[in-house]
Amino acid sequence: MKNDLQKRVISGGIAFLLFLIPLWQGGVFFHMVIGALALIATGELLRMHRLAPNSIEGILTMLATFLLTLPLDRYLKFLPLDGNYTAYTVVMFIMLGSTVFNPRTYTYSEAVFPIASSFYVGIGFHNLIAARTHSLDMVFFALFIVWMTDIGAYLVGSRYGRRKLMPTISPNKTVEGALGGILSAVVTAAIFLLLDPNLRLSYPVLGTLVLVVFFSVFAQLGDLVESGIKRRFGVKDSSNLIPGHGGILDRFDSMIFVFPLMHLFGLF
Repeated sequence: MKNDLQKRVISGGIAFLLFLIPLWQGGVFFHMVIGALALIATGELLRMHRLAPNSIEGILTMLATFLLTLPLDRYLKFLPLDGNYTAYTVVMFIMLGSTVFNPRTYTYSEAVFPIASSFYVGIGFHNLIAARTHSLDMVFFALFIVWMTDIGAYLVGSRYGRRKLMPTISPNKTVEGALGGILSAVVTAAIFLLLDPNLRLSYPVLGTLVLVVFFSVFAQLGDLVESGIKRRFGVKDSSNLIPGHGGILDRFDSMIFVFPLMHLFGLF
């Protein structure tokens, strides 16, 4: 147990530092790193479904994810402001169009999984890039809400957890742990708001803390959704890329849900 914890801490610390460097720098370097992470996460989903990322279907899915993730209008000036959404749509139409060539074996139902996977991953990482473009402070605000939700849920759940939250999806999660995660996120957000007045531009402090409750709930929902996907395909982790932590999707599942919600409420 001690060795496993030590491995998790070391690998997690190295992964965080590797992520922190492009996050701090921002710009094209950050965009390319996030695009690469999105491709890896999409590949993890495809492999769960026994789809090869280097197949035609896999390549189209990966391309769609990459197009949705990046702010293409920044690099291709002839594109409209929503160019990445339009380019993504075109690739999706190509994927749907492929169903007419072999309708007996490749139907609309089969096309839905890669389409949903590319959107699920792409829209989350796209909003991460949008948040970084707005401000580094906002990204750290979101990341700490997610991290402290996870830590608070684990600490409270392991000590006081009695009632199972979603036993068929994630047997170890409890209602008490979920509430502990929300409380931890709210306390963390309050500290951020006290230390960084720039985060209080959109809403008053109380209003922001109410939103943080929703962000924390969605962070836990994102984790449960990925747990449900893994349970459906009978895997423990999305991959073994990060020792003791699983894959990219395992590390970003909560953030994928939180960043679009923050964008919806106009925080970036």
